[in-house]
Amino acid sequence: MKYQIAIIGGGPAGYTAAEAAGRAGLSVVLFEKQSLGGVCLNEGCIPTKTLLYSAKMYDHARQGQKYAVTAEGVSFDLPKIIARKQKVVRKLVLGVKGKLTAHGVTLVTGTAEILDAHRVRCGETVYECDNLLLCTGSETFIPPIAGLDTVPYWTHRDALDSKELPQSLVIVGGGVIGMEFASFFSSLGTQVTVIEMLDEILGGMDAELAALLRADYAKRGVRFLTSTKVVSIAPAEGGQVQVSYENAEGAGSVTAQRLLMSVGRRPVTQGFGLENLGLQQTERGRIAVDAHMQTSLPGVYVCGDLTGFSLLAHTAVREAEVAVNHILGRDDAMSYRAIPGVVYTNPEIAGVGETEASLQQKGIAFRTVKLPMAYSGRFVAENEGVNGLCKLLLADDDTVLGAHVLGNPASEIITLAGMAVELGLKAGEWKKIVFPHPTVGEIFRELL
Repeated sequence: MKYQIAIIGGGPAGYTAAEAAGRAGLSVVLFEKQSLGGVCLNEGCIPTKTLLYSAKMYDHARQGQKYAVTAEGVSFDLPKIIARKQKVVRKLVLGVKGKLTAHGVTLVTGTAEILDAHRVRCGETVYECDNLLLCTGSETFIPPIAGLDTVPYWTHRDALDSKELPQSLVIVGGGVIGMEFASFFSSLGTQVTVIEMLDEILGGMDAELAALLRADYAKRGVRFLTSTKVVSIAPAEGGQVQVSYENAEGAGSVTAQRLLMSVGRRPVTQGFGLENLGLQQTERGRIAVDAHMQTSLPGVYVCGDLTGFSLLAHTAVREAEVAVNHILGRDDAMSYRAIPGVVYTNPEIAGVGETEASLQQKGIAFRTVKLPMAYSGRFVAENEGVNGLCKLLLADDDTVLGAHVLGNPASEIITLAGMAVELGLKAGEWKKIVFPHPTVGEIFRELL
């Protein structure tokens, strides 16, 4: 059995590449050992956002009096929230499968093993291919903390499926996943403590906005321990978990009903014969790829989390498009200049392009302009008593280098700034674009 493209992994990179190649008329085989959609669709992006939307609706209902709306006896049903999440996931997985089938992609369920650059074995069958795309994604990283193996703990999978609300929860890791679960559980009434080793949550995001978001959640009762290292974990009375830590103030501990480990993810590099290819690696030990996502072996491409560059679904989608375009002989190249990052807390926080920290590290001169989100009339109309901040980073010649937003709906408007960054627009050029009024996105025009 021979195909023009064989793809290992059915996540955003894999299914995007398969659909694009199939639509172009290429013969494609896609291997997935679990469920189509990968981590993002089955246990990441989509299910978490489904839960977070239910929590946001609950927040809005309870705060209706701010908008002269009275709602009595507001409550939630966690098992039904989980059931709706599962329904959404099933619907979208079937949608992905339908699109792939419609474009003639051969779907193979099972563990694929690379024999060489042009042969993949799954079960007893060997599949030959002209081009090989590796899209194996990433997995949860569990750090070697003393005593962790003596207690039950959650990963994001367990937190997504729990139909019982814990009274208290300790989250180890204040990154994107940790903060989104802190948002969800605190909205539903759980007492949440977030422990983060760095001096601020959401490393890689704009530090000023991250601090503002942390302060907002602290007012709601979420406890934050930053610049804090977890040193040990042990069982406590009543089936609880005790987390011991150290920071500049000394040693301490916190006890909670549940523990969620959320310190990050790492690329999946084992279990599919990657070592049989002998691919060139970077200084950091990642697989080296060129601007077309091609490795040191012609015809072998790597897309998505396996590159270790940007563990984000939308990055994976674009990388897959670039790889397939290269196979088809189309002029295309991957750019990481404007990859948006979003945290779907309430309020949302989003950024694209450079941060102040990254520009300082690179020695690039810039100036910062920022305004409260209240300069947007639409924002004021829809966010009673809520603050927010928008920040632009401009080069000496006024080229837009980065943008960062705290306030809803940051996830929907950040693409406006992303296009400006990717296209290298100057402030004056961007301001010539007509923004519809009233929209929250007008906040960018107010800054120009």
